[in-house]
Amino acid sequence: MSGRAFVFGDNIDTDVLAPGYLMKLPADELARHCLAAVDPAFASTVQPGDFVVAGANFGLGSSREQAAVSLKTLGVAAVIATGFARIFYRNALNLGLPALFCDAAGSIEAGDRLEVDPVAGQIINHTRNQTLAARPIPAHLMDMVRAGGLVAQLKARGMAA
Repeated sequence: MSGRAFVFGDNIDTDVLAPGYLMKLPADELARHCLAAVDPAFASTVQPGDFVVAGANFGLGSSREQAAVSLKTLGVAAVIATGFARIFYRNALNLGLPALFCDAAGSIEAGDRLEVDPVAGQIINHTRNQTLAARPIPAHLMDMVRAGGLVAQLKARGMAA
């Protein structure tokens, strides 16, 4: 995976990712408002394959899976953060969106060109000529991500309708 970095700070909550007052909108319309409270241009400038990079406690707040759906709908390839709220982390993986823990995420700057290998736990920052370590995503979870998420994986196995 390779793309640009969109950088955010600590404590990005699910209401910023998927505003509660817009929850009745279809996913593609809701996604147009993703992160607008902290970066009004994000949804209109992020491209498929780009990355969201953040600090601690990314995705705190409610358990709404629409937060991860909005990022995936916009084509975000992965979220890289120093830490995640537990429910967001699991929702992201369940929906096929890689989420990587990286202690050095703070060294990534907006617009940096990244190449990410979630299985190896490696982030190459081509802009800064750095290689950063991330916590590898276990193989069984990457199988689920590659399948498009938990439901898609279960359907492929004939275990879901």
